[in-house]
Amino acid sequence: MSATPLRPILRPHYASAIKAPVAARRVRSTEAMSAMLLREGVVSAQDMVRALTLQSRQRGRLIDILLSRDLADETALYAALGRFWSVSVASLIATPADPRLIDQLGAVRCLRDGVLPWRSAGGATVIVTANPESFRRHRDGLTAIFGPLVMAVAPARQIEEAVLRTHGQTLALGAETRVGADESCRSFDWASLRAHLLVGASTMTGAAVLWPAIVLSALTVVALLTMMSFTALKIAAGFAARRPAPPQLRQPHIARLPIVSAIIALYRESEIIPRLVMRLDRLDYPRELLDVLLVVEVDDDTTRSALAAADLQKWMRVVVVPNGTVKTKPRALNFALDLCRGSIIGVYDAEDAPAADQIRKVVDRFHQRGPNVACLQGILDFYNPHTNWLSRCFTIEYASWFRIFLPGIERLGLAVPLGGTTLFFRRAALEALGGWDAHNVTEDADLGIRIARHGYRTELIDTVTEEEANCRALPWVKQRSRWIKGFMMTWATHMRIPSLLWRQLGTWRFVGFQVLMLGSIGHALLAPLLWSLWLVPFGLPHPVADALPDPVFNTMAVSFLCTEIVALCFGVIGLSKTKHKLSPLWVPTLYVYHPLATLAAYKALWELLTRPFYWDKTSHGHFDGHS
Repeated sequence: MSATPLRPILRPHYASAIKAPVAARRVRSTEAMSAMLLREGVVSAQDMVRALTLQSRQRGRLIDILLSRDLADETALYAALGRFWSVSVASLIATPADPRLIDQLGAVRCLRDGVLPWRSAGGATVIVTANPESFRRHRDGLTAIFGPLVMAVAPARQIEEAVLRTHGQTLALGAETRVGADESCRSFDWASLRAHLLVGASTMTGAAVLWPAIVLSALTVVALLTMMSFTALKIAAGFAARRPAPPQLRQPHIARLPIVSAIIALYRESEIIPRLVMRLDRLDYPRELLDVLLVVEVDDDTTRSALAAADLQKWMRVVVVPNGTVKTKPRALNFALDLCRGSIIGVYDAEDAPAADQIRKVVDRFHQRGPNVACLQGILDFYNPHTNWLSRCFTIEYASWFRIFLPGIERLGLAVPLGGTTLFFRRAALEALGGWDAHNVTEDADLGIRIARHGYRTELIDTVTEEEANCRALPWVKQRSRWIKGFMMTWATHMRIPSLLWRQLGTWRFVGFQVLMLGSIGHALLAPLLWSLWLVPFGLPHPVADALPDPVFNTMAVSFLCTEIVALCFGVIGLSKTKHKLSPLWVPTLYVYHPLATLAAYKALWELLTRPFYWDKTSHGHFDGHS
């Protein structure tokens, strides 16, 4: 603690104004504080005029503006703040916080409210805050817990570090179980699933030995029905995506812009840090209202060193996640969620290059929509589509998924399986859902289903984030196997009690969930059976032709060709909606690209049975020519 003795919470002249209107008090406080900072030389006159102009436009805190814009030294600023409020500046490093006091309030609440029960002194509890103006909001609740209070001040960064120093490990363990066991894949009976699949595989093998033609015919029919169901959903989504978007309600001007927190989970991403910082700096949103958390694992020394050497802006901060029983992106996101300062929470990936006006569009859309819209999903695209053939195919696939299929799914009123980045949530809804399932390797798709189960909605928003296309064959297969495994985990987890899922989703969305999830999984696993139907157009004999009546087999062949034509159309139309000048002639080469997904599906199935929670990390920055 500083040498300045503990003083009462409020200065006498300010305490007399407690009954004045809040806005008037805030104006008088800002005027008095700015005059003091000018008088003491903490802020120059030119910088103060700039800060006050921004403060009047955005209704933000003067202290936040000065710090985020680097207009004042933090130490000098908080020393002046202590003198203004006649309170002490707490030295949280020299005198650590009493963990027993933090336990009384709760570490999560300390972080959420930005207050720290620091120490007991003279029969009172010293409460440290970074924002004395808002302290009165919490004073009654704090008094009920601790009794007499004495206020002290310290920067928000130091308060956060003090809480993590004593309770970081506890918060990290809590991040692993944030989603209730009934909706998390961590409590799924994987041993029972392995046993059932083993019995099923054994039965199928025995039947194939005894009746090979019948089994092959049955599997081919199942594969075709799966593909046709998913294709029907794609056609419906394609027509739905053409419908005009719901009208945006005319809302009053946003009088006070919200703070937006963006979480970027990093793991072994040291080479991409400088480009990430540069891209985030292009975001066109007030810096004092932007809160970027760069989240890194405690044992990731290379990325931590790169972050330490990077020229981070004042509104960017590094969050170190302690070790736990799993090491996954959703666990890191859950840990960072409690540290966020915003009412809107965004998620980016390390290689992302978001559109400059993206945050403003998100804030406007949330303002126009009701609280039941819990999530906004942006459009993902690639900045290296011309690197090689694999990047071109990946670009075509993303174009049809994010520009046709997902918008159509949303318009159809179905549950939207989220992408892993360019996601924005209302914080209240995200916390009510329990955040992300730390054990699910496609935490994004799982969260999209839970959003729908609990009566919230997801909307697609017309803003693009470019990222790096994974265009090396083996890393592509590893990444895709994780996605497919996550779809398998998500379907199995939510189908533990089918009747409950049906009641929560309703019949329409329940059926859509089955078609989307099982269609994606089944098509990837059973695709080789369908590829054999390409023998028919070339007049070659097919293995099941003699086992089925000619009309049935011919219908199967024609249906297969129709689904392939639909897939081609989807690729061409999706590609036309991008800015890339890729020739549509690349679309037919997807027939060579899709076998990689089947290989990934078999890898995913094996890992589901042997290592369900294993996270096969995708490395980035290999083909990043985007500045």
